[in-house]
Amino acid sequence: MSIRVLFPSYLVTLFFLSPAIAQQATDDVAPEEATETDAVTGLSEAAAAAMAAKEAGEPVTAQNWMVAAANPLAVEAGADVLASGGTAADAMVAVQAVLGLVEPQSSGLGGGAFLVWYDAESGAMTTLDGRETAPLAATPTMFQDENGERLGFFDAVVGGLSVGTPGTPKLMEDAHRRWGQSNWADLLAPAIQLAETGFAVSPRMADSIANDSERLQRFPATAEYFFPGGTALAAGDILQNEAYADTLGQIAEHGTDAFYTGPIAEDIVATVRNAEGNPGRLSTLDLALYNIIERDPVCANYKAYEVCGMGPPSSGALTVGQILGMLDNVDISDPASPDTWRLIGDASRLAFADRGRYMADSDYVPMPTEGLVASEYLAERSELLSGDTALEDVVPGNPEWSHARLWGDDVSIEFPSTSHISIVDSYGNALSMTTTIENGFGSRLFVRGFLLNNELTDFSFATHDEGLPIANIIEPGKRPRSSMSPTIVMEDGEPVLVIGSPGGSRIIGYVAKTIIAHLEWGMDVQQAIAMPHLVNRFGTYDIEEGTGAVADFEAQLTELGYEVNVRGLNSGLHAISISDDLSGGADPRREGIALGE
Repeated sequence: MSIRVLFPSYLVTLFFLSPAIAQQATDDVAPEEATETDAVTGLSEAAAAAMAAKEAGEPVTAQNWMVAAANPLAVEAGADVLASGGTAADAMVAVQAVLGLVEPQSSGLGGGAFLVWYDAESGAMTTLDGRETAPLAATPTMFQDENGERLGFFDAVVGGLSVGTPGTPKLMEDAHRRWGQSNWADLLAPAIQLAETGFAVSPRMADSIANDSERLQRFPATAEYFFPGGTALAAGDILQNEAYADTLGQIAEHGTDAFYTGPIAEDIVATVRNAEGNPGRLSTLDLALYNIIERDPVCANYKAYEVCGMGPPSSGALTVGQILGMLDNVDISDPASPDTWRLIGDASRLAFADRGRYMADSDYVPMPTEGLVASEYLAERSELLSGDTALEDVVPGNPEWSHARLWGDDVSIEFPSTSHISIVDSYGNALSMTTTIENGFGSRLFVRGFLLNNELTDFSFATHDEGLPIANIIEPGKRPRSSMSPTIVMEDGEPVLVIGSPGGSRIIGYVAKTIIAHLEWGMDVQQAIAMPHLVNRFGTYDIEEGTGAVADFEAQLTELGYEVNVRGLNSGLHAISISDDLSGGADPRREGIALGE
């Protein structure tokens, strides 16, 4: 297999973007990379065309099947499966296995995932919860010091203390068992081959390594892999990972029992418990007990659509659904109007207030899940948007409960990393899966060829707020709240959009904005993905730097009463629009593509 290093392009032209973003793209790429003219020649002709379409700001179209993900090598692995008659679940296994190798900073065997599945034969939708779990030895105050003060974020992240029980391998196997029809071992073969023969380190992976140099070199095994001979991996370096090939080989032969029990599990636990300076609490029993949970999707009404996704322990579907449900009652028809963005921003703030108060693992704490997306409740919350300036006070609402319980507001930190996969197969099945190890490079612990997550830092570091217990505290076996928002939008019982993104808690804003841009403003799926981000979670309005949105909205939103922050907003949206044909888009801020036939 010929593999060439890929250079991401951000050169997207649509009504909303100024030439500044094109200049930013040039500034972000080293001179020798910017002049490369054959960067995609190592890919198939179809993949090269898909990359060119993304660079031109155009969607990829197909009739039979489509896959969109964050790295072309992973997308091609999934495309080969679909072209051979495999299902979306089959293709996901191949895509995820390759992503864990070529994009280790974002997802992998040591992490977790949420999957939303639409089954064409039955017309039913379901979700699989592959979120990591807290060890049985976890305690609510484990991220506090001896004085009861919260640890600094990276003090908690780096090392074993932050590692939860991985869920991704078992989710891959569970989805394949339910909906797959290809040979399990064959699906892992492309990743095994790449790991054995070597792959070209991408610019994004190389930049991520360079930007996290100190933390990645804290543990010998991690340093040896990412800094061979003491030098950071660079874009274009050919990297082999025999340990990853061996791990996948054992999973291919014996299933995920080879991961959750036996020598691999023992090595994972030893790595966590012996992490110098910050040992963790994971045990072999935690791994042996891990299970995937099938859950009902959470759906919210928006215009003529049902927007469906992952319920608790994810806050994604609920918060996206709340934002869209509130906006269903107001006029946001003009994307060039500052008032449109005022309404979107304040709807988001109201939803995030509810998120901070109520949302957590509903297997452990009572949650008003149905009440939070009830049309009557969202119409009531929408009335708060009736002014003409930014809301001064944003507090949680009072959704209908099946019982009463008081909660304090959450104190947790979510930094962006993660990856997203969207797939539609030739049978009409649709899959939306967001996959993560949480922070970039997770806990920085490297074992058996993959990194371990730091998902436990998605729990609240504090246990109480003004005397009230916080719903999202750490408890043994509990799954931390997440913002991952894998989404399938339905119309008249059929899927019309498959979408999701990485990006920490800003995932919710990225997904909501893109749904609005595509369904409300009529942009094609690639335009909707590429348009600049404006995101408001807690009051400060983040505007994507280097875009026309800065000139168009910074002053106006300030006048409306917001504190405005111009900054990089690095989403990784991958979406497929479904009508007579399939139309796919990949985020120009990252290296992925959409590919179909």
